[in-house]
Amino acid sequence: MRLKNKVAIVTGAGAGVGEAIAMRFCQEGARIVVCDISRTRGESVAVAILKSGGEVIFVETDVSSESQVNALVQVALEKFGRIDILVNNAAVLMSYGQIRAHEMSNEEWNRTIDVNLRGYWLCSKYVIPSMLEKKSGSILFIASRTGLRGFPGFAAYSASKGGVLALMRSMAADYAPDGIRINAIIPGTLDTPMNAKEFSEPGARDKYIPRIPARRLGLASDIAGMATFLATDEASFCMGGVYFVDGGADLG
Repeated sequence: MRLKNKVAIVTGAGAGVGEAIAMRFCQEGARIVVCDISRTRGESVAVAILKSGGEVIFVETDVSSESQVNALVQVALEKFGRIDILVNNAAVLMSYGQIRAHEMSNEEWNRTIDVNLRGYWLCSKYVIPSMLEKKSGSILFIASRTGLRGFPGFAAYSASKGGVLALMRSMAADYAPDGIRINAIIPGTLDTPMNAKEFSEPGARDKYIPRIPARRLGLASDIAGMATFLATDEASFCMGGVYFVDGGADLG
């Protein structure tokens, strides 16, 4: 088991990529803190981990709330005594490519930035002190191609994910001397609940596949595989990296 006795917090673990990462980490021997804003989804994943024989707790958390993030970390430390891995995954995508910047409400802009960017910072802020004490740790940021390229209708989401990459690089430089490894994963087009609306029309999936050299959509398990590697000691020299898991889509 590659993560035996490690303790991992996974945000947004109630579905999709977060759920897949939490389940995979459990299979690799980690003890899991399932974090999600939805009690129903989060508890469901926690029950599945328990049934598989894993050690897990669920903490209902809005990652944009500093008090809730602080409580999440304290509960994790009280239960398991340490935090080895943080996966910053929780995110919102409020209007899928439908609203240009000047049409966007203040509420949508603020909520997107608060969850997707501020939430990553807050979770890292409160986890890092425990990692500094033992001079080790791995923090993963789930990023997006929208943070690198211009996509119409994604102003808030793109801004948040571009900020995620900049934050990751700066923090990686800050904490590498302390043995804390911080990296980002950029998924390709995934067949996950976040993209369900985009794929709801007949044939919608088919228009994406010719653009992907691997000739298939990505799965949440594909991201979980990369996350597992980066969380293990096998990736001890990986710091500040941006890892594409997109079936070769970024080659074109």
